[in-house]
Amino acid sequence: METVLILGGAGFIGSHLSDYLLDKGYRVVCMDNLLTGDISNISHLFESDFARAGNYQFIKYDVTDYIHLKGDLHFILNFASPASPVDYLEHPIPTLKVGSLGTHQALGPAKEKRRRVLLASTCEC
Repeated sequence: METVLILGGAGFIGSHLSDYLLDKGYRVVCMDNLLTGDISNISHLFESDFARAGNYQFIKYDVTDYIHLKGDLHFILNFASPASPVDYLEHPIPTLKVGSLGTHQALGPAKEKRRRVLLASTCEC
């Protein structure tokens, strides 16, 4: 079973990708610091058959810090960024940090495990 790391996995796009990928047979590891992501977007997964089988994991984590995951990893999808003008104004420094440092940190496990990163960013970067 292939493992996907979704950064910003409690946001709108990340949470829907989690549902989709789990339905397609992937194992999903979701990282989100919940600055603008919402736990209610993924709460249905915590008690799901996917979680009970060990195929879904949520890690509350700030992706601007060093990222290390044990085990195999096949895909890294970076959707970690506040995504509204209201959020940019309320959290300008974290928005800039996740766009730069968060991207840099996502490249660590990609290099270590020889995988590619899909970066979905915002126009502010």
